[in-house]
Amino acid sequence: MNAAVPSLRVRILAGRQDYLVTWAAMRAFTEARETTTPDELWLLEHPPVFTLGQAGRPEHLLAPGAIPVIQTDRGGQVTYHGPGQLVAYLLFDLRRAGIGVRCLVGLLEQAVIDLLAEHDIQAERRPGAPGVYIAGAKIAALGLRVRNGCCYHGLALNVDMDLAPFARINPCGYPGLAVTQVAAHAPGLKLAALAEPLARHLARQLRQEPILNAEL
Repeated sequence: MNAAVPSLRVRILAGRQDYLVTWAAMRAFTEARETTTPDELWLLEHPPVFTLGQAGRPEHLLAPGAIPVIQTDRGGQVTYHGPGQLVAYLLFDLRRAGIGVRCLVGLLEQAVIDLLAEHDIQAERRPGAPGVYIAGAKIAALGLRVRNGCCYHGLALNVDMDLAPFARINPCGYPGLAVTQVAAHAPGLKLAALAEPLARHLARQLRQEPILNAEL
């Protein structure tokens, strides 16, 4: 590996990771990191949960039912996480990289677009509405939190999941927004097959060298 290229430590976590536990771990990592701490990428699934962004409006929760609702500290409105969705949490030093949040959002979106293109899925951005879309339907949501020049949270890519809970909310604060998933466009493609490729695409966009499942 070129010593001049910073490393991105990638953790692919097995099983379904509790949202509150993971959120606390991201905050703790960000609070403790130093100027030389390598950036990290956590890839995982959550059990069913709705999360409401820091400035999220409760009226976008239409009928959550028995699915837990957690007010979190990321940007954005309400979204749903559940089995079959690939969540990528990026713990990244923006100040060290010399980029702003808007630029980072564009890099995250491009990584997903490039990943989907490998499977002949044409995806795109939508002006003024962060995320990745296919023919107007959202396939990936983004939300970040920045503290002391470092970010956490990240993106959620719908792969092969039950999309019904999205009907219980206004996804990302947009009434009637359609959602879609990878399985609708590339049947048989599973989450496990996309985790490592997504890590590599994200690392490429960030100009870093991915170290998969590094000892942390």
